[in-house]
Amino acid sequence: MSRYTRRDFVAGVSATLVTAGTAGAQPASVNPDNALTLWYKQPAEKWTDALPLGNGRLGAMVFGGVSEERLQLNDDTLWSGSGPLEWNNPSAKQHLPVVRRLVLEAKDYVAADNECKKMQGPFNQSYQTLGNLRLAVEHPDPVTEYRRDLNLDNAVAGISYRAGGARYTREVFASAPDQVIVVRLETDNPAGLTLSLSMDCPVKSQSHADRIGVLRLTGKAAAHVDPNGHSSAHPIVYDPAEGKGMRFEARVEIVNEGGSQRADGSRIRIERAKTVTLFVAAKTGFRGFDRPPDLRAAEIADACSRQTAGARNKGYAALRAAHIADYQKLFRRVTLTLPRTPSKTPGLDTAERLAAFPTSQDPDLTALYFQYGRYLLIASSRPGSQPANLQGIWNELVQPPWSSNWTANINTEMNYWPAETCNLAECHEPLFGMVQDLSHNGAKTAAVNYGCKGWVSHHNVDLWRQSAPVGDFGTGSPTWANWCMSGPWFCSHLWEHYSFGGDTNFLRTTAYPVMKGAAEFCLDWLIEDHAGHLTTCPSESTENNFGTPDGKTAMTSAGCTMDIALIRELFSNCVEACRILQIDTEFAAKLKAAYERLLPWQIGSHGQLQEWSLDFDEKTPGQRHMSHMYPLFPGSEFTSRRNRNFWQASRVSLDRRVAAGGAYTGWSRAWAINFAARLLDGEQAGEMVSMLLQHSTGPNLFDTHPSGNSSIFQIDGNFGGTAAIAEMLLQSHDGGIDFLPALPAAWSDGSVRGLRARGGLTVDIRWASRKPVEAILQAALAGEHVLRAPKGAKLGLIREGIFVQTTDQATDGQRLRVQAGKVYRVSFEP
Repeated sequence: MSRYTRRDFVAGVSATLVTAGTAGAQPASVNPDNALTLWYKQPAEKWTDALPLGNGRLGAMVFGGVSEERLQLNDDTLWSGSGPLEWNNPSAKQHLPVVRRLVLEAKDYVAADNECKKMQGPFNQSYQTLGNLRLAVEHPDPVTEYRRDLNLDNAVAGISYRAGGARYTREVFASAPDQVIVVRLETDNPAGLTLSLSMDCPVKSQSHADRIGVLRLTGKAAAHVDPNGHSSAHPIVYDPAEGKGMRFEARVEIVNEGGSQRADGSRIRIERAKTVTLFVAAKTGFRGFDRPPDLRAAEIADACSRQTAGARNKGYAALRAAHIADYQKLFRRVTLTLPRTPSKTPGLDTAERLAAFPTSQDPDLTALYFQYGRYLLIASSRPGSQPANLQGIWNELVQPPWSSNWTANINTEMNYWPAETCNLAECHEPLFGMVQDLSHNGAKTAAVNYGCKGWVSHHNVDLWRQSAPVGDFGTGSPTWANWCMSGPWFCSHLWEHYSFGGDTNFLRTTAYPVMKGAAEFCLDWLIEDHAGHLTTCPSESTENNFGTPDGKTAMTSAGCTMDIALIRELFSNCVEACRILQIDTEFAAKLKAAYERLLPWQIGSHGQLQEWSLDFDEKTPGQRHMSHMYPLFPGSEFTSRRNRNFWQASRVSLDRRVAAGGAYTGWSRAWAINFAARLLDGEQAGEMVSMLLQHSTGPNLFDTHPSGNSSIFQIDGNFGGTAAIAEMLLQSHDGGIDFLPALPAAWSDGSVRGLRARGGLTVDIRWASRKPVEAILQAALAGEHVLRAPKGAKLGLIREGIFVQTTDQATDGQRLRVQAGKVYRVSFEP
C-alpha cells in the first residue's frame, strides 16, 4: 500500500466534511444540525411528510406525533395476487404480421395502434401496505422543544420534546442484521410513560393482543387488485381459498422497564414505565415468483415469533450497535462537501431550508439531497430483498399510484443509476435477481406472443414477474403497454456492474446468460426494412406520440431511436463478453453482422436527434419521456469525442424538450440533469438541480410527481438526482476518467470521497475556485486509465505511480497504469 492513504486526503478537506472515517468505523458523535440530518419542528401532517426507514425488506414511515404516533409499515413481498398466471396472449402472434404490414407498407400508423391493442395481456398486481402501528401516548401539556429528525449517518429516526417538566425521546431504526424494526421510548421521569399500542390495516386483517407483551396483526391480501386509475367493477377481489391471496402477519413484542402492562382487547396498555422497547417483525406467505403464496398462517406466525424473540433476547443496545455498524459499512463509503451557507439559513429546519432554496441557493442542501438518495437505496434494496419499486418499499395504500410496481420503461432502471457510481454495488443485486426471474417467464412470452427465441419483458413487472404486455387485453395505450425493450435495458445494468467491478465470475454465471437470451430475442425480433436495414416493428418511443403525414396522431411505427440504441448496446456488450470469456464465437459473429445492418442514427429537420425513424412532427413536444437520448445517458455512444454530431444533436433535442415544458416531473428532471452533465454543461446541470429541489421535492425530500391538482411520491427522481450529482463530479464512460466534467459555479469549493469509476477505481476529488486541487485513486483492479482534467486545469504530479506515454492524442489526457491494491495521488495545475 502506498504511504499516501485516502485518510491523508480527508485531512486536507474543509472542516465541514462529516463522517470522514473509513468504512465500518465506529459511529461519530452527531451534531443535531450536522450536514447529514433531516430535521423538523413539528410532526408530519401527512404520509409524504413522514420519515422513511428500511432494511431492504421491511419499511416504516415515522410520523413523529406527540400524543398519537403512527408508524406505517411495509414488507416488500406483500402484494396482491395468487402467484403466476397465464398472462401471455397466443393470438398476439397472429396480429404481429398485420402490424408490420400496416407500418412498413400501408403507413397506416393509427390502424397499427389499434392492432397492437389486440396483442396485450392483463394488468399486473399491486404492492400492498402492511398496515399501521399506533401509539397513543399520555402526558401533560404543553409540549415544548419538539424536534423530529432522521440521521442519515446512522439511519436512526428520532423524536424529542419536553412535557410536564420531563424529557421524552423516541428512536426508531430498521435493522438489516436482525430483520426487525425497533422502537425505543424513554423519559427522564422514572414513571413518565403511559401509552396504548394498537395495529390496523386497510387490507383485510385482524389485530390481536394475545397475551401481555405481544401485539399481532394478521390478514390476507386480495387475490386481485386493479391498478389505480384503471379500476373495473370489482377493483379489489378477496378470495378465502388458500393461496388465492397472500397471508401475512406483523408482530410486536413489547418490553417495558418499570410500570405495568396489560392486554386491553386488541390493544396493549402500558402505565408508568421509564422505557418501552418495541420489536417489530413481519412475514408473508410469499414462497417465490413462480409459486402460489400458500405458506400457512401458523408457519408465518412461528417465523415472526422467532424473529421478535431473537431481537428481544439480543437487547436494544446490541441491536442498535449491530444496525449502525452494518449500515455504515455502506453509507460511509462516500462523502460530499459543498459550500455551506449557514448565514442564509440560520435555525431553519429541512422543510424551511427547502422553501428558502430559491433565494438561498443552499449548496449544502444539495449535498444532503445527494446522500439522502444513497440512504434511500440502502433502505429499500439489500441483497436478498426485492428491488426498489416505484415507491422504494414505502406504500400506505391498497391501490397505490401505478400499482407501486416496477415500471420498466425508465423508472426501475433509474432507481439503480446511483448503485455503481455512488459505491453501493451490493444494493444493485436485487435488480439482478428480478431480471433473472424475468428471463425465465420472458422466454415463454417470447415464444407464445411473438414466436421468438430468447426472452422478452415489457413495460410493467410485479412480484410474480409478469413478462407479457399489460393493457387489460386491449385498453392500454400501445406507447407504454406494447413497448417490449425492457429486457435489453435491464441487461445494461448487468454489464455496468461488471464494468465497474470487473468480476468475471459474475459476468460468466449471472450476466452473460441473461444478456445472451435478450440478444437472441432481439435477433429474432429485428426485421428488414425496404432499405435493407434491420429495424424493429412494432416500435414505440416510450409514452410519446407523433403526427402522421395525413395529420393524425399515432404511437406505433418502426425503428424508434431508443429501440435501436438498446439493441446496439446489448449486441456490443454481448460481443465484448464473448471475447472476455472466450466463448460463443459464432454467436458473437452473428451479433456483429446484425449490428452492422441496424438502422443508423438520424438528425431531424430542426437539427435534433431524431426520435423516430421518420422525421415525424412532435405532437407532444414537452413530453417528459426523452428515450431517444438514451445513447447520451445512460448509454455512452454519444460523447464529445465519439459521434460528436449526434452528441450535438442531443443538445438540440434536450433544449427543445425543456423549452416546450418537458422535464417537469421529478424523474424527468433528474434524467435531464444527467443529460446536461454528459453534455459537459455544468451551469445547466446546476440550474436543473436547483429546479429539482424547488419544484419536484417534498418536505421530507421525497421526489414528487404531479397528479391532477396535487403531487404524489415517486422515488425514481431521488435516485436519478443522486446519480446526476455524481455524474457532474466524475465520469468514466468515454474511455477515461474525467474529473469535474460539469461543475457549476455555485459549487465553487468542495470535495467528494468514494465515487466509483469503471475499471475498478474508487475516486476522491478536492477542488477550490472551481479548479481541481488533487484526486486520489484507489485501484481494485490492475489496468490502465486515461486521466483527464477539466477545462482550465491540467494534470500535475502523480505520486506512487507513473504516467504511461500514449500516442493516442484523441484521448486528450494522460494514461496511468495502476496495480490492484495501490493508492495513487494526483495533483492538478492551473
